[in-house]
Amino acid sequence: MSKIGIYPGSFDPITFGHLDIIQRSLNVVDKLIVAVSDNKSKNHFINIDDRLNLIESTIKNLPPEDQKKISIEKFDNLLVHYVKAKKASVIIRGLRAVSDFEYEFLMTGMNRSIDNEIETIFLMSSEKYHFISSRFIKEIHSLGGDISKSVPKPVLDFFSKI
Repeated sequence: MSKIGIYPGSFDPITFGHLDIIQRSLNVVDKLIVAVSDNKSKNHFINIDDRLNLIESTIKNLPPEDQKKISIEKFDNLLVHYVKAKKASVIIRGLRAVSDFEYEFLMTGMNRSIDNEIETIFLMSSEKYHFISSRFIKEIHSLGGDISKSVPKPVLDFFSKI
Protein backbone atom coordinates (compact mmCIF):
# COMPACT_ATOMS: atom_id res chain seq x y z
CA MET A 1 0.00 0.00 0.00
CA SER A 2 1.41 3.37 -0.94
CA LYS A 3 1.74 6.26 1.47
CA ILE A 4 -0.27 9.27 0.29
CA GLY A 5 0.60 12.73 1.54
CA ILE A 6 -1.29 15.98 1.25
CA TYR A 7 0.56 19.29 0.89
CA PRO A 8 -2.17 21.90 1.48
CA GLY A 9 -1.93 25.62 0.91
CA SER A 10 -3.24 28.60 -0.98
CA PHE A 11 -0.20 28.76 -3.29
CA ASP A 12 -1.09 32.38 -4.06
CA PRO A 13 1.34 32.15 -5.94
CA ILE A 14 3.51 29.04 -5.87
CA THR A 15 7.14 29.93 -5.05
CA PHE A 16 10.50 28.21 -5.18
CA GLY A 17 9.98 27.54 -1.46
CA HIS A 18 6.78 25.60 -2.19
CA LEU A 19 8.51 23.72 -5.01
CA ASP A 20 11.35 22.79 -2.65
CA ILE A 21 8.87 21.27 -0.17
CA ILE A 22 7.02 19.45 -2.98
CA GLN A 23 10.21 17.83 -4.26
CA ARG A 24 11.50 16.88 -0.81
CA SER A 25 8.08 15.45 0.14
CA LEU A 26 8.59 12.80 -2.51
CA ASN A 27 11.32 11.33 -0.27
CA VAL A 28 8.67 10.77 2.43
CA VAL A 29 5.54 9.72 0.53
CA ASP A 30 4.84 7.59 -2.51
CA LYS A 31 2.17 9.93 -3.84
CA LEU A 32 1.73 13.64 -3.12
CA ILE A 33 -1.45 15.61 -3.59
CA VAL A 34 -0.83 19.34 -3.77
CA ALA A 35 -4.15 20.52 -2.33
CA VAL A 36 -4.96 24.09 -3.28
CA SER A 37 -7.33 25.82 -0.90
CA ASP A 38 -10.40 27.39 -2.44
CA ASN A 39 -11.47 29.10 0.78
CA LYS A 40 -14.08 31.63 -0.31
CA SER A 41 -13.61 33.67 2.88
CA LYS A 42 -10.02 34.52 1.90
CA ASN A 43 -9.31 37.26 -0.58
CA HIS A 44 -6.92 35.48 -2.95
CA PHE A 45 -4.88 37.58 -5.34
CA ILE A 46 -4.91 34.85 -8.00
CA ASN A 47 -8.12 32.95 -8.74
CA ILE A 48 -8.25 29.22 -8.08
CA ASP A 49 -8.08 28.12 -11.72
CA ASP A 50 -5.00 30.23 -12.39
CA ARG A 51 -3.32 28.93 -9.21
CA LEU A 52 -3.99 25.34 -10.30
CA ASN A 53 -2.63 26.08 -13.78
CA LEU A 54 0.50 27.77 -12.40
CA ILE A 55 1.25 24.79 -10.20
CA GLU A 56 0.62 22.38 -13.08
CA SER A 57 2.93 24.38 -15.36
CA THR A 58 5.60 24.49 -12.66
CA ILE A 59 5.41 20.74 -11.98
CA LYS A 60 5.95 20.04 -15.70
CA ASN A 61 9.55 21.16 -15.23
CA LEU A 62 10.26 18.38 -12.72
CA PRO A 63 11.71 15.01 -13.75
CA PRO A 64 9.04 12.71 -15.27
CA GLU A 65 9.38 10.17 -12.42
CA ASP A 66 8.51 12.96 -9.91
CA GLN A 67 5.64 14.26 -12.02
CA LYS A 68 4.02 10.81 -11.94
CA LYS A 69 3.88 10.94 -8.14
CA ILE A 70 2.20 14.37 -7.93
CA SER A 71 -1.40 15.37 -8.45
CA ILE A 72 -2.87 18.84 -8.04
CA GLU A 73 -6.40 19.36 -6.76
CA LYS A 74 -8.50 22.07 -5.20
CA PHE A 75 -10.34 21.61 -1.95
CA ASP A 76 -12.80 23.75 -0.02
CA ASN A 77 -13.65 21.67 3.02
CA LEU A 78 -12.06 20.84 6.35
CA LEU A 79 -8.53 19.57 5.74
CA VAL A 80 -8.89 16.45 7.88
CA HIS A 81 -12.04 15.50 5.96
CA TYR A 82 -10.21 16.02 2.68
CA VAL A 83 -7.25 13.92 3.89
CA LYS A 84 -9.59 11.07 4.88
CA ALA A 85 -11.50 11.24 1.59
CA LYS A 86 -8.21 10.89 -0.29
CA LYS A 87 -7.14 7.96 1.92
CA ALA A 88 -4.01 9.87 2.86
CA SER A 89 -2.26 9.46 6.17
CA VAL A 90 0.15 12.40 6.19
CA ILE A 91 -0.15 16.17 5.98
CA ILE A 92 3.03 17.86 4.79
CA ARG A 93 3.73 21.38 6.04
CA GLY A 94 6.66 23.59 5.23
CA LEU A 95 8.30 25.78 7.84
CA ARG A 96 10.52 28.76 7.11
CA ALA A 97 11.11 30.17 10.56
CA VAL A 98 10.15 29.84 14.21
CA SER A 99 7.29 32.27 13.55
CA ASP A 100 5.66 29.65 11.27
CA PHE A 101 5.96 26.97 13.92
CA GLU A 102 3.50 28.37 16.47
CA TYR A 103 0.62 28.53 13.99
CA GLU A 104 1.44 25.14 12.49
CA PHE A 105 1.81 23.57 15.95
CA LEU A 106 -1.66 24.78 16.96
CA MET A 107 -3.18 23.67 13.64
CA THR A 108 -1.63 20.22 14.00
CA GLY A 109 -3.06 19.90 17.50
CA MET A 110 -6.51 20.87 16.27
CA ASN A 111 -6.32 18.42 13.36
CA ARG A 112 -5.24 15.60 15.70
CA SER A 113 -8.11 16.41 18.06
CA ILE A 114 -10.48 15.86 15.12
CA ASP A 115 -8.71 12.75 13.81
CA ASN A 116 -5.73 11.30 15.65
CA GLU A 117 -4.85 8.89 12.83
CA ILE A 118 -3.58 11.69 10.60
CA GLU A 119 0.06 12.63 11.09
CA THR A 120 1.64 15.97 10.20
CA ILE A 121 5.22 16.13 9.00
CA PHE A 122 7.08 19.42 9.07
CA LEU A 123 9.79 20.04 6.51
CA MET A 124 12.08 22.99 7.02
CA SER A 125 12.51 24.97 3.85
CA SER A 126 15.97 24.95 2.38
CA GLU A 127 18.05 27.83 3.70
CA LYS A 128 18.02 29.73 0.43
CA TYR A 129 14.19 29.90 0.57
CA HIS A 130 13.65 30.94 4.20
CA PHE A 131 12.80 34.50 3.26
CA ILE A 132 10.32 33.75 0.45
CA SER A 133 6.61 34.11 1.10
CA SER A 134 3.71 34.51 -1.29
CA ARG A 135 2.72 37.68 0.55
CA PHE A 136 6.16 39.20 -0.05
CA ILE A 137 6.07 38.18 -3.71
CA LYS A 138 2.78 40.01 -4.27
CA GLU A 139 3.98 43.10 -2.41
CA ILE A 140 7.33 43.26 -4.19
CA HIS A 141 5.64 42.83 -7.57
CA SER A 142 3.04 45.51 -6.82
CA LEU A 143 5.86 47.96 -6.06
CA GLY A 144 7.73 47.14 -9.26
CA GLY A 145 10.39 44.91 -7.71
CA ASP A 146 12.13 41.88 -9.18
CA ILE A 147 10.59 38.54 -8.13
CA SER A 148 12.51 36.37 -10.61
CA LYS A 149 14.72 34.74 -7.95
CA SER A 150 11.71 33.68 -5.89
CA VAL A 151 9.17 32.20 -8.30
CA PRO A 152 9.19 29.66 -11.14
CA LYS A 153 9.00 30.91 -14.73
CA PRO A 154 5.25 30.24 -15.18
CA VAL A 155 4.54 32.53 -12.21
CA LEU A 156 6.96 35.16 -13.48
CA ASP A 157 5.24 35.07 -16.88
CA PHE A 158 1.81 35.33 -15.23
CA PHE A 159 2.84 38.32 -13.12
CA SER A 160 4.37 40.08 -16.13
CA LYS A 161 0.85 40.24 -17.64
CA ILE A 162 -0.84 41.85 -14.63
